[in-house]
Amino acid sequence: MENYRENKMGTAPMFRLILGMSLPAMFSMLIQALYNIVDSVFVSNYSSGNVTGADSLLSVNIAYPLQMILMSVAIGSGVGINSLIARRLGAKLQREADSAATHGFFIAIANWVLFVFIGLFVVRPFVSLYTNEEQIFSNSVSYLSVVLIGSLGVSLTCVMEKMLQATGNMIMPMLSQLCGAVTNIILDPIFIYSMDLGVTGAAIATIIAQHISALLCLFFFFVKKQLVKIDIKNFKLSGTTLKNIYVVAVPAMAIQAIGSFMVMAINYIISITNEAINVKNAATNVFGIYFKLQSFVFMPVFGLNQGSTPVIGYNYGAGNKKRMYSAIKWAGLFAIIIMALGCGIFQTFPELLLGMFDPSEEMMEIGTVALRIISLCFIPAAIGIILTGLFQAVGKGFRSLVMSLLRQMGVIVPVAYFLSKTGIVNMWYAFPIAEVASLIVAVLFFINLVRGDFKRLSPRTQD
Repeated sequence: MENYRENKMGTAPMFRLILGMSLPAMFSMLIQALYNIVDSVFVSNYSSGNVTGADSLLSVNIAYPLQMILMSVAIGSGVGINSLIARRLGAKLQREADSAATHGFFIAIANWVLFVFIGLFVVRPFVSLYTNEEQIFSNSVSYLSVVLIGSLGVSLTCVMEKMLQATGNMIMPMLSQLCGAVTNIILDPIFIYSMDLGVTGAAIATIIAQHISALLCLFFFFVKKQLVKIDIKNFKLSGTTLKNIYVVAVPAMAIQAIGSFMVMAINYIISITNEAINVKNAATNVFGIYFKLQSFVFMPVFGLNQGSTPVIGYNYGAGNKKRMYSAIKWAGLFAIIIMALGCGIFQTFPELLLGMFDPSEEMMEIGTVALRIISLCFIPAAIGIILTGLFQAVGKGFRSLVMSLLRQMGVIVPVAYFLSKTGIVNMWYAFPIAEVASLIVAVLFFINLVRGDFKRLSPRTQD
């Protein structure tokens, strides 16, 4: 008899299915948002000697783009593996689904080795691009080195959580994230304040928390029975499996990584404006704070994507157009509701949001305007994110990459550069402009998919 979790993706009422699959993932992503913000909140309130809270926060913000690249590779790999597992389960190809899961385990370890190398040899020249102040440079290097060299935990966690989600199991990834986040929140004040390790202490707390999450994921896979199996003993590297994973994973990695390059570009644009140095530093910190804050709005939508993508992929693999379209509709509706609420909060309470970071007068003045302007992008972004997940679910990852290139580099950077010439305030309008442009392209891609691949779909023959 077919396992219930697999069967429900093809038979359960769609409204309840999308909610049931997505709510644990949304909660998991909210927990992930805590990782993005907890370190910044604690270090912004840490000062020692000549180092102020603003200096400590700046050290973390300088490190953030390279940390984002680490997460991009880990999450992107997981997305590719998730997509392949879901499609193979939908097509009743259990052996190929198991092979994808086993490849995913070894891909996670390979990712970690890559970032150990980066942590040892790339961190110092990277940080030197952004600061020549000795203490800020030292803190940024220390934070990044610990986070990258100790990244085995996050590499394993991101991949294995996506593998569990591909089977419809959303509870175990949520528990993994929750344990890691709680650990991080407990350890941060101990390492930062009690042990007086400052920024380095925040990094140590983070990697310990990430390894606890990874240990839970390993327990779920190797002790608890899952719909897919990691078979290390009989593993054989398959070029075909790797190709099928990376055709989705590489665009997904690029989509995630583009954000880090965009942050670098915007920080550079701020640095070359004609504003005073204190205004530039305040604007850089505001932008870093925005990225942490917006994760509490975007992360639930990404969680919604995680819940809906396996459903879309499963029914696409099964050739069930009606259920596939229904999943897209409900996911889009829920995403718009979440983003509208987020936009309302950013528009109404920007001072309250900024207040968590002990802001200077310049940061508060710049930040209230920036949060209100940038949050205008939330609603068009909602539809774009769901369509990005759709393209990844059906193996069309390149389309997602094109959308993200337009949104986070091709449109936003030149527009931000042009608008910055008229003042930092106007520069923030580049964000909603880029989201609208990306959405137009996404809709055109979707129409092409409807008239092409989706039109030719037919139900798979059951074994």
